[in-house]
Amino acid sequence: METIAQILARELSRKVEHIENVITLIDEGNTIPFIARYRKELHGSMDDTALRELADRLAYLRGLAERREAVKRSIEEQGKMTDELAAAIDAAATLAEVEDLYRPYKQKRRTRATIARERGLAPLAELLFTQSRDLGAPLDLAAPYIDAEKGVETAADALAGASDIIAEQISDDAALRKEMRELLLRRASLRVTATGEEDSVYRLYYDFTQEIPRLAGHQILAINRGEKEGFLRVGVSVDRAWALGLVWNRSVIAGSSATEFVRAAAEDAYDRLLFPSMENEVRSALTDEASEGAIRMFALNLKPLLLQPPVKGSVTMGLDPGYRNGCKVAVVDGTGKVLDTAVVYPTYGERQKEEAITKLSALIKRHGVAHIAIGNGTASRETEQMTVEMIRRIGAGVSYMIVNEAGASVYSASKLAAEEFPQFDVNLRSAVSIARRLQDPLAELVKIDPKAIGVGQYQHDMPQKRLGEALGGVVEDCVNAVGVDVNTASAPLLTHIAGLTAATAKNVVAYREENGAFTTRRQLLKVAKLGPKAFEQCAGFLRVPESKNILDNTSVHPESYEAAEKLLAACGYSLHDVAKGGLAELSVRLEAYGAERAAKECGVGVPTLLDIARELQKPGRDPRSELPPPILRTDVLEMKDLKAGMVLSGTVRNVIDFGVFVDIGVHQDGLVHVSQVSRKFIRHPSEVVAVGDIVRVVVLDVDEKKKRISLSMKQVPKDADQRAENS
Repeated sequence: METIAQILARELSRKVEHIENVITLIDEGNTIPFIARYRKELHGSMDDTALRELADRLAYLRGLAERREAVKRSIEEQGKMTDELAAAIDAAATLAEVEDLYRPYKQKRRTRATIARERGLAPLAELLFTQSRDLGAPLDLAAPYIDAEKGVETAADALAGASDIIAEQISDDAALRKEMRELLLRRASLRVTATGEEDSVYRLYYDFTQEIPRLAGHQILAINRGEKEGFLRVGVSVDRAWALGLVWNRSVIAGSSATEFVRAAAEDAYDRLLFPSMENEVRSALTDEASEGAIRMFALNLKPLLLQPPVKGSVTMGLDPGYRNGCKVAVVDGTGKVLDTAVVYPTYGERQKEEAITKLSALIKRHGVAHIAIGNGTASRETEQMTVEMIRRIGAGVSYMIVNEAGASVYSASKLAAEEFPQFDVNLRSAVSIARRLQDPLAELVKIDPKAIGVGQYQHDMPQKRLGEALGGVVEDCVNAVGVDVNTASAPLLTHIAGLTAATAKNVVAYREENGAFTTRRQLLKVAKLGPKAFEQCAGFLRVPESKNILDNTSVHPESYEAAEKLLAACGYSLHDVAKGGLAELSVRLEAYGAERAAKECGVGVPTLLDIARELQKPGRDPRSELPPPILRTDVLEMKDLKAGMVLSGTVRNVIDFGVFVDIGVHQDGLVHVSQVSRKFIRHPSEVVAVGDIVRVVVLDVDEKKKRISLSMKQVPKDADQRAENS
């Protein structure tokens, strides 16, 4: 029988030794970011996504193995284990197959078959199920089992009880259940109807039928929600004759000569027990698959959102729009420190708008504001219009950007925000968060539950634990990919560093507050509860700009410092050259020297050596800086300004199964249907774009009444200017 490592190697198309190494590393308590970045030789340079997939599958297979053993112990305790059954359980590839095999031996609630067995009708059922033609008619065979004291008053009662036992036996047949499950998944359809005449967002599904293999994940989740809210009635339909053929053709039934009686019991088994059970299983399987797809999509969207290029080093004004409570204002410096706050009321009337412009202009001049971040919530349109008018009056030098404020209210009302800004009310905290989201999206968004960020679909219908684990992994991967400055990072940001817990992250902050800035990475070992294992995991992801050793401000792990110095010496450089940034020819010299030779001399593998070389050339580099910068605007575009055929630049805000939502600067994201995303065939929009991408689109149609904008990416003229019509 295959080992778990062999199964994973086959499923993931990886070498067995690499899989075994990863399993060992995980069991030793190493984190996924650490394994991905610093143990490449052991796993063949898998990325963090592949490693997390491996870890998830490993957990499932281990759970499957544990369940197999538990089932076998239970059956053995009943004295019913056979070699064939044990082999079948060991060969079961899924939990569903294990449960099918265990079903006949599982403790059940009292059923009709249970009652029939209590009345002593099991021998009759077995006789009828396996009888030969010369044993007599069913009524004659049932006569000896009549017993009024047991509740069997007539031969018909005895036959009814025997039929119940046979039906349950057929329904519990593991092979039949497997075949039936596969049949429904392959040939059945989902049939949806409306429960009433009331109009709703689910009208599309009021009379809907689709073959199960062709159902899209978003359809399944929408139908489930409509059913839960009482608008839809849902069922699985399949050709009954075809399904019954499976039941009748099972060898245990086909070999019976009591065709009429056993077939009747088989039909009862199918209608009363098997199909309802299989229908529930199939719908549950469809939901699980759709949920996993939606979780993957959420994670896929979250990663580029977190890794959006920051707009660092500039004084930024955050505007949290509103009607009744006004527009909340916060000005933060280039490091995110709050310089000033205010509240203005631009939506109250012309006089109040003028007062708002005057007040905000004064703040801009006083603090040297370069950029304005405007939340995209309530009253955002009016706030943007006021901002554009203000920028025109001020003149050049100030630009703005609409920032997705999803989750800002969640953060502002959180315990964390209260600890960070005890002097501000929740509204002003939101304005600070919006400003910081423009400056450093990652550092700000990690403070918010990723489920509240809103870059998925049907996230509230997902298994919340599984969703939380998946998104938490994405946040961890992003934070560690970028790295953080240990002397400026907040405790919430440090919490996502590999090897650090919430407690040790707080201890890091407490240590620097008490002792001053860290001056070396090794100093981290003095932090309370941060031991050698935690240091090994976190050190490479923490930057110490104040250190005299330039390597402390790179992603080179302390365990590889000696290798880094040997590499520099082999190529004619020193750490002093790294600090000056004078390693432009390192790659050329390394190629001439030979990577394999250098790796051997440095005592590391080639992948690690190449990582060290890249980092030495750009010490402390931020991978986000290599991405296209966000679009900063100076003028406003309204929906009424849009015309079919206009070519615009926009930012991808969400990628879902049926298309892409693009912010083109009119407060209403336009939809690029999946059929309009690419000139070549694609199965999913994520094959072409990701959240945060800057894309060119052409306007196809505008419906101001319904606030719908139809866009196309594939119909954009090839020679169209990327910024055409966008100013």
